[in-house]
Amino acid sequence: MTKAKSDLLQGTLDLLILKTLALESMHGWGISQRINQISEGVLCVNQGSLYPALHRLENQGWIVAEWGSSENNRQAKYYRLTAAGRKQLAQETENWERLSQAVAMILQTT
Repeated sequence: MTKAKSDLLQGTLDLLILKTLALESMHGWGISQRINQISEGVLCVNQGSLYPALHRLENQGWIVAEWGSSENNRQAKYYRLTAAGRKQLAQETENWERLSQAVAMILQTT
């Protein structure tokens, strides 16, 4: 059985980025690869969605960026979570859990 790649709901990408960066600072390509890897290929974040989301999160003060060297010695922008970002991650996680429970209840209705 093949796994279908899924488009992300609006707002879900922000949560996934914040969670990914809670583990360690990463560059954009690394973030998209980590999300794809952890979701076992189900979630695929394209660059056209990722970088606007990163800029939005940076503008909101939830992440900050610094230039550094990537694994292949190229300059890359590395993003890390701020204290405000950790607080937002907790709030977004709580919202997601409430939403997913509500959807599950509806799907279980016979």
